[in-house]
Amino acid sequence: MVKGRINCGICGHTVEVNAIPEGRRKVKLDIKSSCGNYQKIAEELKEAEPFKELFQPLGQGEMFQLLAKNIPHPSCPGIAGILKTIEVAAGLALPQTAVIEVEKSEE
Repeated sequence: MVKGRINCGICGHTVEVNAIPEGRRKVKLDIKSSCGNYQKIAEELKEAEPFKELFQPLGQGEMFQLLAKNIPHPSCPGIAGILKTIEVAAGLALPQTAVIEVEKSEE
């Protein structure tokens, strides 16, 4: 099993993803979040086909359409976090912590 934990930023919400590989063709998903939008996704997104979803142009694929329909903020890191967790579970990437750091300067 691969576990992803995404801190979505200033909203304070988190997304937790448990991804269980079933070969390289399917990944079972259990998504939990304090965000109502991701709770809607968790109800519908119970599995993914990594090759079908991850190797398409940005914005295409059934899973991305579901995310786009339910997440009103396109820069939310939860979107990338779910996809990355699926990628690792399918053996298509190595597990590694990813970080987005944003700071504002008065310069």
